Amino acid sequence: MKNTMAKIGIFYGSTTGYTADAASRIAQALGVDMADVHDVANTAPSTLGDYDVIILGASTWGSGEMQDNMTDFLDGAEQLYLKGKKVAVFGVGDEAHGDTFCAAVGQIYRRMLKTEAEMIAPFNADGYDITDSQAKVDGRWVGLVLDETNHPDLTAPRIAAWASEIATSL
Repeated sequence: MKNTMAKIGIFYGSTTGYTADAASRIAQALGVDMADVHDVANTAPSTLGDYDVIILGASTWGSGEMQDNMTDFLDGAEQLYLKGKKVAVFGVGDEAHGDTFCAAVGQIYRRMLKTEAEMIAPFNADGYDITDSQAKVDGRWVGLVLDETNHPDLTAPRIAAWASEIATSL
């Protein structure tokens, strides 16, 4: 699904490689060049300003902590004024952690609200047995949530569906 109208940048924080892999797969689904996929460990937050659509992703650790590099990146990113930009979020977690599942998705979402960017692409991820999560607002996920531990078979169709959701938001 090649997008020629909006410039899309994907920014991720990854420790074990699952989030990096998801970022690559999202890029492929959206037709985003790999030069526009950025590991936040090696990227300045100001780079967000180069894009019309910003996709941010991170994994969740321990009792709901965001991946370290993304935490540091967001310290700078949330200081930016991004009105007129669109932001979508995704994350990777383990459903077995219950109410902290993909908590980083909710944390990124809330921190990026400060930039005045338009938040896009909430996701209806049926199939998870999660009643409460920081990544949910009004009963709906604020972005794409993936579980490569328990539901790897759902990753590809969820990425495809979410990419379509993003495309309709452009």
